[in-house]
Amino acid sequence: MPLDNAFSYRVPDGMEPAVGGRVLVPFRQQRMSGIVVDLHDRQPAVQTKNVVSVLDPEPMLDAQLMRLGKWIADYYLAPLGEVFRTMLPLSAEFKRTITYRITEQGQLALHLGGMSGSSARARRTPEDQVTEFRVLDYLANRESGREQSLRSATRVSRVVLAGMVRKKWIVREDVSDAQDAARVVKIAVLLGANRPQEPSTGDAPAPAEDVRRSLNKKLNANQQILVETLAASGGRLAVEALQALDVPRTTLSTLVKRGLIEIVEKPAEFHVSRVKARPSPFDFEFNAAQKQALRRIEENVVARKFAGMLLHGVTGSGKTAVYLAGMRTVLEAGRSAILLVPEIGLTPAVAADLHQVFGEQVAILHSALSDRERAEQWHRIKRGDARMVVGTRSAVFAPVADLALIIVDEEQDSSYKQEETPRYHARDVAVMRAKMANAVVVLGSATPSLESYYNATKNKYALVELPDRVEQRPLPEVELIDMKQEFQETGQEQVISRKLAEEIRERLERKEQVMILLNRRGYSPVALCRACGSRMECRNCAVAMTHHKKSSRMVCHYCGFEAPVPKKCGECGSEYVYFLGTGSEKLEELLHGMFPTARIGRLDRDTVRGKEDFERVLGALDAGELDLLVGTQMIAKGHDVHGVTLVGVVGADIALGLPDFRAAERTFQLLTQVAGRAGRGQTPGKVVLQTFFPDHYAVQYAANHDFAGFYEKELRFRSWMYYPPYSALANVLIRSDKLDEALEWSGTLGKWFEKTRHEGVRVLGPAAAPILRLKRDYRYHFVLKSPSREKLNTVLRAMLAYAVSQKIPRTQVIVDVDALWLM
Repeated sequence: MPLDNAFSYRVPDGMEPAVGGRVLVPFRQQRMSGIVVDLHDRQPAVQTKNVVSVLDPEPMLDAQLMRLGKWIADYYLAPLGEVFRTMLPLSAEFKRTITYRITEQGQLALHLGGMSGSSARARRTPEDQVTEFRVLDYLANRESGREQSLRSATRVSRVVLAGMVRKKWIVREDVSDAQDAARVVKIAVLLGANRPQEPSTGDAPAPAEDVRRSLNKKLNANQQILVETLAASGGRLAVEALQALDVPRTTLSTLVKRGLIEIVEKPAEFHVSRVKARPSPFDFEFNAAQKQALRRIEENVVARKFAGMLLHGVTGSGKTAVYLAGMRTVLEAGRSAILLVPEIGLTPAVAADLHQVFGEQVAILHSALSDRERAEQWHRIKRGDARMVVGTRSAVFAPVADLALIIVDEEQDSSYKQEETPRYHARDVAVMRAKMANAVVVLGSATPSLESYYNATKNKYALVELPDRVEQRPLPEVELIDMKQEFQETGQEQVISRKLAEEIRERLERKEQVMILLNRRGYSPVALCRACGSRMECRNCAVAMTHHKKSSRMVCHYCGFEAPVPKKCGECGSEYVYFLGTGSEKLEELLHGMFPTARIGRLDRDTVRGKEDFERVLGALDAGELDLLVGTQMIAKGHDVHGVTLVGVVGADIALGLPDFRAAERTFQLLTQVAGRAGRGQTPGKVVLQTFFPDHYAVQYAANHDFAGFYEKELRFRSWMYYPPYSALANVLIRSDKLDEALEWSGTLGKWFEKTRHEGVRVLGPAAAPILRLKRDYRYHFVLKSPSREKLNTVLRAMLAYAVSQKIPRTQVIVDVDALWLM
């Protein structure tokens, strides 16, 4: 919960909770699970309630993880309960049930026929009175009733139930109960004509053909389809597969009732990855730089002391091979390792590599797994069944024993920073966890963040370089296309320049593969009225809605709000609505028109909804089933497809126009990373980079693969403005769905900052956030900078305390320490 304090409960005799374990406790009108942070015999100053039950006889979070959680809560000023909830992905083990029970006032209303006063009678319709009477009568005969059963029995709406709660006739309770989180799949088994057969456990044949024929004489058409499908599958098939057939779902139920089909359950299988593993990195001879990097990792692991390393290697230099070799050393010593990757899209490929090397010792953790899958993987790690863990940012909390090595791949990636409470940065948490465990942490990247590279130059981390690609493969040639000049020469706006179109055509003729990056999804990012100039904005956010042609919807990419595609302007009624700009969906359509015989795929958040979608598209590309892949930044990092010899970059300099001091750094990183997808096989690669800012230093240094040059120039700009790495930075956001409240609260805190002395801390603001309204909230913010993290933390705590004293809700003041997103 978003509360900053712990709560005391009495432990009844016979219960033995453990610090770091979960208990079920009453909280207001609910029962909730909580983490035990302390056990003591001191008499509490307040009356305490009893613990309902102990959920874990052993700690779920060991002493080290408890300490890490408290550090995160302190450093990021986050409620401790929110931190522990993030660290324990076990929500599938609890079933939330809403129940209602009748009160004494409800009993009285029931006996009086629900007529408790003339004013109450006047406000209620006769139909409502009858419904309320049914609810009270239903609850009077039992201790409580589940909402689902109550609504089914009485046909009551949630609105009427809420009204009865306000009148205090009934009480609503949210109850959380432990449940088995094991995943099962339901299997339909075809039984014999006269008696059930035992479900087949091996390769036993399906029910005999004469049995199927005798059954079919008694079945209707839909039932015959199900029976024949089952018979063709050996008499056993997942219920999910049968439900995908074009027959009513009741058909299966009917066959079960008739005793012709039986439904059995079996434990669900979990596939770490369905992506084909790449050739083992140990089939190749390491070059001198790789051997040196591996030796440094192994020496530090053996020493059992904390060590931080920044592994800076150009794209294609074999960083992943070094990671796997280091992890193999750890596993051979009987210890554990964690590998963090920034995108869910990278997880399947890396997991396949790990599974090839380490087999069943691999576990996977990321948000695309179901709650039950995540709980299952978590328990495998906790039991010690899996010592090699791969996943996105939350995998940094994996409950491994004897942690020896944490690797953060693409450490510069902004997706390691969580944009909701607790707003932790997985890279920095990984460093702190390694310190607490006396483990080694390796931060790897071709384009390290300025903060990490700066720390390495100041000897906070050891800097290890991989300056060359494996097998002496050359870095791709980069050609810049000035789109201003392209417009002057062609007289029209081009999405694909003439040069890029020519290069794509050549690659397709040579049966080579192409990647095209456009970091903007949808069809068109703006719907504009040509008559009055207004654009279609989200009703919840101060941003333009994006046109998605396939779904024929306008979509807000911030809050998810959808609306029909406008046929006329909502402001002036004009029919001249113009869709402006290009997204990845439109780019895919354009490429289909230009290259009609090419096999083209798209990888963005519209085409990818889960890990299976990632695996399918990347598997097709790797298998040579796609000629051309279009995508957003999802395609830019980590993918190792040897058939790709050309990368086209369309509009990658969009970010340079944003009011963000990291805009140049992000552009340089994205361009360098996507360029690195080309020429990873035997054939040299090429990059065609279309830009409106060909002279910008970020574009120039990326084209020349010159990280050191970019680092020196960008660092100079940062030093002038005292931005990280020369200071610690925090963003304080004040939000409210009422503009007056947001202005009042930000003004109140602004005056406090002005009149209170904050030595060593510079405060900018209050100012309207660049996106003034987001998800219905108006937003104003302060940016705080200080060379001292301790002083910054002290000021932020004092500010939060003052906000509470001024009755500003804690949930409406967002503190983002080490903020990456200031929009």
